[in-house]
Amino acid sequence: MQQKGHLDDANSTITEENITKMVHHFYDQIREHPNLGPIFNEHVRDWDVHLAIMVDFWSSILLKSGRFKGSPMGKHAAIDGLSADLFHQWLDLFRETCKQMPPELGQQAWHFAQRIGRSLWMGYQYAHHPDKTITELNYTPSTS
Repeated sequence: MQQKGHLDDANSTITEENITKMVHHFYDQIREHPNLGPIFNEHVRDWDVHLAIMVDFWSSILLKSGRFKGSPMGKHAAIDGLSADLFHQWLDLFRETCKQMPPELGQQAWHFAQRIGRSLWMGYQYAHHPDKTITELNYTPSTS
């Protein structure tokens, strides 16, 4: 039986410690990215707080800890000027981060990240252009 915040497999690599490493590594890359860094650095007021929230977010998804209480859609919809290309770049960075994590964690996180990226992109379009047809994200990993 699975308990809240724990996986049945005691040998699982999906742990709070590994989730924290993944989140911190990913956002280290985001902050330095030529296109995504300026957007995040403009909107994130306190990186320590943001990182803690993101650890809670991923813990809630991957460990079902239930710690995250928030509205990612609202936060992203409030940002002007996002594009499918920026979402693709976000996914590329997340994919690269996942490849550097233990396989079980990387695969599960990548599975959810693709769904999250798609959902945020569709919601973003609807929030900014409710009268236009929503387009799919159509993400294809970069080869770089």
